[in-house]
Amino acid sequence: MRVTGSMRTTGNESWRSWGWRFHPNLLVTGRLHFPQLALRRRLGQLSCMSRPALKLRSWPLTVLYYLLPFGALRPLSRVGWRPVSRVALYKSVPTRLLSRAWGRLNQVELPHWLRRPVYSLYIWTFGVNMKEAAVEDLHHYRNLSEFFRRKLKPQARPVCGLHSVISPSDGKILNFGQVKNCEVEQVKGVTYSLESFLGPRTSTDDVPFPPATPCGSFRNQLVTREGNELYHCVIYLAPGDYHCFHSPTDWTVSHRRHFPGSLMSVNPGMARWIKELFCHNERVVLTGDWKHGFFSLTAVGATNVGSIRIYFDQDLHTNSPRYSKGSYNDFSFVTHANKEGVPMRKGEHLGEFNLGSTIVLIFEAPKDFNFKLKAGQKIRFGEALGSL
Repeated sequence: MRVTGSMRTTGNESWRSWGWRFHPNLLVTGRLHFPQLALRRRLGQLSCMSRPALKLRSWPLTVLYYLLPFGALRPLSRVGWRPVSRVALYKSVPTRLLSRAWGRLNQVELPHWLRRPVYSLYIWTFGVNMKEAAVEDLHHYRNLSEFFRRKLKPQARPVCGLHSVISPSDGKILNFGQVKNCEVEQVKGVTYSLESFLGPRTSTDDVPFPPATPCGSFRNQLVTREGNELYHCVIYLAPGDYHCFHSPTDWTVSHRRHFPGSLMSVNPGMARWIKELFCHNERVVLTGDWKHGFFSLTAVGATNVGSIRIYFDQDLHTNSPRYSKGSYNDFSFVTHANKEGVPMRKGEHLGEFNLGSTIVLIFEAPKDFNFKLKAGQKIRFGEALGSL
């Protein structure tokens, strides 16, 4: 196909360097031909479609936009097309479906002869220390799920008795400190709303979030004692870490709130990229009291984390096929027979992930509470987080 007509020597000189030639109704580069009027009509049809359908139709073009060399799809911008942002593109990936498929795959029993090479590859890739495992023989683990949830030798993680709060899991410290302006840092410089993360302080089942309350009033609902402050600590569990989590202190769990949601990756790079990532992802919030007032532990789901399990909560089911965005459901452990809740001792087994994920602690403590941490440091279950 030939293109007739001359090229302007001023405004289009920059396009010549890209190899583009113009026709009133055609854009050409090398052997790629873009009929301008046809594209305008097609994009006009797309703009009239519903948002879900529009996302679906424009998704392949957006993928090509980010994969092909820079400028390869530049002519499309002349007819009104704009790529979906990288964040929106990533959010459109069916991570919940992929995570359920991964969970099913993890349950498949591996042949005896295949277990050692498969687990050895995982150990080499993620730096797993099998000398700490209660069972070091790789043939013992029938499937990937059993291997991920392996138990440790009792002496592998001594629990620190000198400090009031210990690490509930192995992992990396992403952030910690005092909660300011009702916002918590998921990584340095990237914050999320405390109320969006924990939800309102009312026990209603399967209802969307009400309008946000003023910051001071929500904080006052959490801080029960005069002179206390709110503190937070974020621990990221990598795929090679020990996948169980434990009670970080002596406390009583009175309530569970489950937020169905996305299952996006929670690694530190993604946490810097997506604002309020922890508020988008599926999570299980356990709240209660310790000797200084309010205490909460939140297990945040992630890609390929097929399930979050709380050992004493048999009614909890995560990563369901369908859910209502922005909804949550509550469950109270305080009953007529048990008016206090579920008592937990420091270091006691609390739950587990199917792969790596994140633990967020938010708690009330006196102003002289001090963390014994550095941002970015590796930590193991049982080691000190902080004390008075």
